Amino acid sequence: MMLADILARLQKQASTGESGVAAAFELNWQSLEPEAQKLACLLSLFALAPIPWSLVESAASSSDLEFDFKANCIVLVERYLLQKLAEDSYQVHERIRELLQQKLEELAEADELKRGFCQAMVAIAEDIPETPTLIEIAQATLAIPHLGETATVYQAWLSDDDLIWPFVGLARFYKGQGAYVQALPWREQSLSAARKRFGDEHPDVATSLNNLALLYKSQGRYSDAEPLYIKALTMRKRLLGDEHPDVATSLNNLALLYDSQGRYSDAEPLLIEALAMRKRLLGDEHPDVATSLNNLAALYDSQGKYSEAEPLYIEALAMRKRLLGDEHPDVATSLNNVAFLYESQGRYSDAEPLLIEALAMRKRLLGDEHPDVANSLNNLAFLYKSQGRYSDAEPLLIEALEIAEQKFGANHPITITIRANLENLRRNRQP
Repeated sequence: MMLADILARLQKQASTGESGVAAAFELNWQSLEPEAQKLACLLSLFALAPIPWSLVESAASSSDLEFDFKANCIVLVERYLLQKLAEDSYQVHERIRELLQQKLEELAEADELKRGFCQAMVAIAEDIPETPTLIEIAQATLAIPHLGETATVYQAWLSDDDLIWPFVGLARFYKGQGAYVQALPWREQSLSAARKRFGDEHPDVATSLNNLALLYKSQGRYSDAEPLYIKALTMRKRLLGDEHPDVATSLNNLALLYDSQGRYSDAEPLLIEALAMRKRLLGDEHPDVATSLNNLAALYDSQGKYSEAEPLYIEALAMRKRLLGDEHPDVATSLNNVAFLYESQGRYSDAEPLLIEALAMRKRLLGDEHPDVANSLNNLAFLYKSQGRYSDAEPLLIEALEIAEQKFGANHPITITIRANLENLRRNRQP
């Protein structure tokens, strides 16, 4: 029986309300070996989207299933229960999936399959960094619908340690591309899920509060972010003690918020404390130490304390290159920051090659329309404006403004700053 015939009968059943007309499916089901039935049930856990076969094998491995997956996959395709889309990519039809899910609930290993599926998806989430590159985005894209299924449908089968990871991964995937509107519900659901399972006093609740505040800050919602940061910091100190990496992270994040608001005297002691704590807990050679060095330097830079900022920026850049390699978003950030410091000092010939390198790296790693690219374009344009090179600066500011309006919206502080820079440039160009 062809797949079209099966689906036609199933669709007819749905439209006419006839009872017991899953016969076509049932005939195919009964002809399957138990191993193929288990695999089909496992496939029903995935979202209605293309399924990379590597995810199926990971989920099966986590479920302790051991048999010939490729052979059973071929059987399911031949029985028209699974459709092959491309090399190592498959999909289950919506109605077939519904029927397979019914079979899953009759299976003795149902809970084991669900837990294995969740563990495989958590591993994907854990691999998504805070600022994913284009390559990392591409690697995660096909898994995203299935990660969403884990977070929403199969949350009960996530272990306590894994509960918020699907939400963290999904939010990082979208936030890392500047898609803040798409990231927001995952941040909110993470907090809701953690509170529902653990109550109000739990480290995962504090992490979810911190992560939601991070997103608010990225959106320019500083007044919404501050109470969440403070609550997360207080909770982490209470639950984890004063000496813990998560406490250092909270100190750092709250300080960055204050820095963004120009509240330098509030920010400085927190950044100094976070840096000292990270060195004590993580050692001198750690990416988080480099981040703290960079952030403290940025604070000094904002205040015009260039002699204090420069050695910290240079140390952070060198450490990031050592620890992360030459091609990493954090390295591009450090290059950009050192260059901006040189620019502030009028050291234009030192600044320009670093700004150009940072811009090129960000476009390479993050894509042409990433918020960090807008930042680099704005900084390079500011350098050209400072040199009176208005015709070089204007197209960069126009491009930066387009990205900022798309990613942040018209009223975000970053968009407002870039727009003001462009208007100021045009005024200066007028005879």
